[in-house]
Amino acid sequence: MAHYKTEQDDWLIVYLKYLLFVFNFFFWVGGAAVLAVGIWTLVEKSGYLSVLASSTFAASAYILIFAGALVMVTGFLGFGAILREQKGCLSTYFCLLLVIFLVELVAGVLAHVYYQRLSDELKQHLNKTLAENYGQPGATQITTSVDRLQQDFKCCGSNSSADWQHSTYILSREAEGRRVPDSCCKTAVTRCGQRVHPSNIYKVEGGCLTKLEQFLADHLLLMGAVGIGVACLQICGMVLTCCLHRRLQRHFY
Repeated sequence: MAHYKTEQDDWLIVYLKYLLFVFNFFFWVGGAAVLAVGIWTLVEKSGYLSVLASSTFAASAYILIFAGALVMVTGFLGFGAILREQKGCLSTYFCLLLVIFLVELVAGVLAHVYYQRLSDELKQHLNKTLAENYGQPGATQITTSVDRLQQDFKCCGSNSSADWQHSTYILSREAEGRRVPDSCCKTAVTRCGQRVHPSNIYKVEGGCLTKLEQFLADHLLLMGAVGIGVACLQICGMVLTCCLHRRLQRHFY
């Protein structure tokens, strides 16, 4: 009877090992996805960050990068722990899974909080940026961000091209008669902003505000979906790790 129980325990340990090994592979792939999304957000879309009032969006991306890198390192540790069947390594693996879960939870809370106040922040800050900061000395990064925003999203002004009428830059001599920045033009050439006919500049309902708000909301949704997916894998992993740890304890003692 004892021999049969030992064989049953051996079979369960092997089964749990293979199950945890498969989980760990998908967990590692998920970590690579989290890391990729975080890096892509900062590298490809960092040009828009200067027009945001807070750094919460960027902070969420940095947390994703940190979590993704930690997931990949933890994944390698998990492979080693599974193959060696060492209880100490499994305990460390479990603790790291818990830490990553908490990090992703913080990122998720930040993303949710930022999403709730996203619209109000953009309405207040984007209008102020266009009116007071665009084209001003020492605000080169903001000017470049706004120009890229208008060209990428094919829009002009916060709500419409009329927003530029109150801009410090447009009212100054540096504008050289422009009624909107050249980045509002469908074909951006020097001083093309002097003519505001719909055939020459972008006339988009809702302006850049609607476009940027949708863009940020989509990215927050993507970051949240990836984070939730990896978090679900982590919960499964923690359960499997506990089961394997307990079985190994019973087997050796």
